[in-house]
Amino acid sequence: MKKRYSLTYLIGESFKSLWRNGVMSLASVTVLMSCLIVIGGFVLIIFNINANVKNLGLMNEMVAFVDYKLTDEEIESIKTQINELDDVVEVIHVTKDEALEGLKENAGEFGDAYAELEGDENPLPDTFHVKYDDPSQASTIKYQLDHIEGIYKVNNRMQVAKTIDSIKNSISLVGIWFLGILLLVSIFVIVNTIKLAVFARRSEIEIMRYIGASGWFITLPFIFEGIIIGLLSSGVAYLIVWLIYRYIETNGMSGIDMITILPFSEINTVVLAGFVIIGVLTGIIGSCASLRKYLKA
Repeated sequence: MKKRYSLTYLIGESFKSLWRNGVMSLASVTVLMSCLIVIGGFVLIIFNINANVKNLGLMNEMVAFVDYKLTDEEIESIKTQINELDDVVEVIHVTKDEALEGLKENAGEFGDAYAELEGDENPLPDTFHVKYDDPSQASTIKYQLDHIEGIYKVNNRMQVAKTIDSIKNSISLVGIWFLGILLLVSIFVIVNTIKLAVFARRSEIEIMRYIGASGWFITLPFIFEGIIIGLLSSGVAYLIVWLIYRYIETNGMSGIDMITILPFSEINTVVLAGFVIIGVLTGIIGSCASLRKYLKA
């Protein structure tokens, strides 16, 4: 009888039950897998939005444009005034020649088209990239920059960052709603799968109860069944998400230099751990919900 209490026995009974109720087991895995794929998609989108916002320096940087006709001494005086402002941590001066070179590099094979704009024909202004630590001081810094003589325009990237942050929050909210709905559907399907397994073994269960088997001994195979459903779902979901992400990473964004795609190797551990935790917990909850009367025994 000791052999029947072994972990091998419990897991073996779980696989037998999954096989006997193949259609419902497949439905459980498919629904939970779909749930995890959707969750993973939203999480990866948010990770990439955060990475692009950080790379672009949108949250803590402004660009001040200097009048074209100013001398080098006047431009240097403006830089000194900006450095003296409170909360400013770094000021980077980009000359019009450097700006033109950057334009050529970004243009790639079309960079030669800007060759005729070199020297006195260069229409680009000198700019100052102003970096600061405290985002709450953005409006104050912009006001001060606007009132420095020789600066004719200030681009406050904070508004762009707020817009992107708002989009990210909307995606997160939609993701949470999808998560809740799909998890409820997954639990419902798993509950019915376990109930079918219990019904198929009702005679055996009654005999075990009659001879004094504990509630945990009766229910553990079904709880393991839920765990196996969760592990299978998380494994398949991870594989699908990895394949889709790798395709987008290598092919989907080719030619779009402004968008950075995080390497999957940097986030695969988080994705896999999240899938396994959500999958296993959902499987356990679904199993326990369908076995309450046995767990009380």
